[in-house]
Amino acid sequence: METVTKNLTQQKDCTVNLNSTTTQKVNLLMVDNHPENLLALEAVLSSPHYNLVSATSGNEALKYLLKQEFAVILLDVQMPGLNGFETAKLIRAREKTKHIPIIFITAISQDMEHVQRGYSVGAIDYIFKPFQPETLKQKIEKFVEIYQKYQEEISKNELQRSAELSEVNKKLDQTTLDLQRTEALAKVISETLIDTIVTFDSQGCILSVNPAVKTMFGYHPDELVGQPIGNLFLKVKGDSGNRSPHLFFSLTNPCLGKVIESVALRQDESHFYADIQIGEAAVEGQQIFVCTIRDVTERKQMEEIKKQQFNHMENMVKDRTLELILANQRLQIEIEERKKITDHLFISQERFRKIFEASPCLMAIISLKDKTYLDVNTSWINFTGYSYHELFHQKINLLDFIDEPDGNSIHLGEPIRSKKINYKTKHGEIRAGFLSTEMIDIQPEPCILFVLTDFTERLLLEREMSRLDRLNLIGEMAAGIAHEIRNPMTTVYGFLQVARSNREGLPQEIVDLMLEELSRANSIITEFLNLAKNKVSYKKIQNLNTIIEALFPLIQAEALRSRKQAVLDLHDCPDISIDEKEIRQLILNIVLNGLDSMSSGGQLTIKTYAEEQAVILEIKDQGIGISSEILEKLGTPFFTTKENGTGLGLAICYSVAERHQADIDIETGNEGSTFSIRFKSI
Repeated sequence: METVTKNLTQQKDCTVNLNSTTTQKVNLLMVDNHPENLLALEAVLSSPHYNLVSATSGNEALKYLLKQEFAVILLDVQMPGLNGFETAKLIRAREKTKHIPIIFITAISQDMEHVQRGYSVGAIDYIFKPFQPETLKQKIEKFVEIYQKYQEEISKNELQRSAELSEVNKKLDQTTLDLQRTEALAKVISETLIDTIVTFDSQGCILSVNPAVKTMFGYHPDELVGQPIGNLFLKVKGDSGNRSPHLFFSLTNPCLGKVIESVALRQDESHFYADIQIGEAAVEGQQIFVCTIRDVTERKQMEEIKKQQFNHMENMVKDRTLELILANQRLQIEIEERKKITDHLFISQERFRKIFEASPCLMAIISLKDKTYLDVNTSWINFTGYSYHELFHQKINLLDFIDEPDGNSIHLGEPIRSKKINYKTKHGEIRAGFLSTEMIDIQPEPCILFVLTDFTERLLLEREMSRLDRLNLIGEMAAGIAHEIRNPMTTVYGFLQVARSNREGLPQEIVDLMLEELSRANSIITEFLNLAKNKVSYKKIQNLNTIIEALFPLIQAEALRSRKQAVLDLHDCPDISIDEKEIRQLILNIVLNGLDSMSSGGQLTIKTYAEEQAVILEIKDQGIGISSEILEKLGTPFFTTKENGTGLGLAICYSVAERHQADIDIETGNEGSTFSIRFKSI
């Protein structure tokens, strides 16, 4: 009733506005560069029904047309600057003003060619000076009358559209209210039922339960989603007491629509008698089951009492039996009503789609017949880099999925359980994951559910943690071993120097050899000490480019000595807190390794740049690259590929980077390797 009243009020308002349109003043635009001509027009057309607007040029007239609406335009032809023809042409070119009547007023040529030009640019009439006032007034009145009728027609159309829109909104409001009532009713029914309602799929896996499960079984509804429905029953009539979920599921089809006696199992391992009834439906081709569970413990207890007292209470049993028959009839009616309600509560395809899409695991459904993709989830698309359209109905490339232990491609003939594999993305990246597959039937094509759990980031983290653990252990060993060795070595070194100056001592060449070896041992121990975790760094704020430029002549000389090239590509970088000696050692170690990896003519590039609150140092060579086996061991103390190497160079680099809270990343390939050291800026 309120809506109808509101609509009538709106229509009434529209009528008032329509009537008021006829009483409003009508705008007339007069354009002439001579003020006396404008005064003459004003005198002729002056009326309480007109609002006369004067313009002394074409440009001024166009400005008025942008601000107001006009019923008629009186336009002088001969004006300086923008003349009447040009002004009319611009007015006709604008969508909002192209329908306004234009009357040319001129005192110049009355030739047909001149008049024809006026009509060609949009004029609907031509008046020559001197004009007849009455004729002009009558023409203007007719044009104003046409304009008012046009405005009245527009108002009527707007009123009609407003009424139609109001009616549509009313119907939409009613539809929304009906939907809200239906949803609220379904929610109340689900939450107030004392029976437990469980939905499960064709594999016997629970999809949802109503809140009554908390009271009846002691479980929270979320704890049961994804669990086998057989876990809720200790015994079901027909399964001989076997709690196997698969055996329970085998009894589902023969018992559809029937009330089945069972013994239900609570979370605390206690049990109770229950009646269950299973219904079936298909949602988008997928088989869904709804199981209603009713606690009938009291009924069973009553039946036991009646059996024990049967001989003594025959008459009471007859009366009680009659009551039970009536109660059973009411129960059947109630079950049928509840079944009708549960038919409206089946889970839609969208909900199942959300479960599939929201999984963090890479999931795909593949046809067993032709090994083509039937569906993939968002995680599959995000990790592999392929779009959905690139995979849909395309054959899976099993060569992209390699069994890590034996290096062979996987075989989808049998189910797979958590097999460790490597898989290739669209962009060629090799990632690691655990693969599991399951045979399923969909409409009713046999398919493979392909589930891949990616653990590439975790694997990289474990490797990095292992390397850091080894470095920490070596660092602790370095501090202890160096302390025990350097003191006696210093004593031996001093005595050998004394023996060297003593003519009766050891031969000169032996002493020199011993001193050389001791110096080498001392050098190794000094490098080994650089791995110590508690080594003190003397840091200060300075620029990384300054250190590199001071060191570059030495690097360039070493490169030229082996007929190779070293170039700098330094960009502006902010100052950072670093130990100059340690950074020099880090750069030299990586640069010398890069030069050693290249053949004659190769080029080594040292590059710096700033990026996201960090300073990046890149050292790129043009060597043959680093194999995956060697790459995993890089930075491990005493691991070297050189004949005379100590295996401590890169280990020291990692130790220096750790003391500077810097990260070292390595990219390698057939065209060379790039070491990137990321320092945090201040």
